[in-house]
Amino acid sequence: MESASNGHVCRNEQLLSRLVAAMNLRGAQHRDEPEINFIPLIDVLLVILIFLMVTTTYQRVAELKITLPEANADPMQQRPKEINVGISAQGQYMIDKTLMPFTTVGALAEALSRVAAGAKDPVIIINADANATHQSVIHVMEAAR
Repeated sequence: MESASNGHVCRNEQLLSRLVAAMNLRGAQHRDEPEINFIPLIDVLLVILIFLMVTTTYQRVAELKITLPEANADPMQQRPKEINVGISAQGQYMIDKTLMPFTTVGALAEALSRVAAGAKDPVIIINADANATHQSVIHVMEAAR
């Protein structure tokens, strides 16, 4: 009986090994290493290159012989003397970077004529602070007459 059971066990082992071999779905295959396919990458880069070449504008330098006109105008006359008057937010007057206390419009006019030094029709530039009063600017305008 022992030999019958030995034969039966041996046969069971063979069947079990065949069953395990049949269940191995992957089998004896070896796995391929993953690799990057460069062909689609090259295709995309070529499309981008063609797009850039088509949309780029090229500058063409055309050589034209042009005779430019010459100016025969009189030389520019002397610029009139400029007198800069600054007015601070506190009502202080500065004439050409010299601080001048305001007393009257006549005193301001005299100071402007001294700075003008006999210049014909001087230009008076008034620079007033944003918080300066309108009356301060009007004083300078009256003195400039």
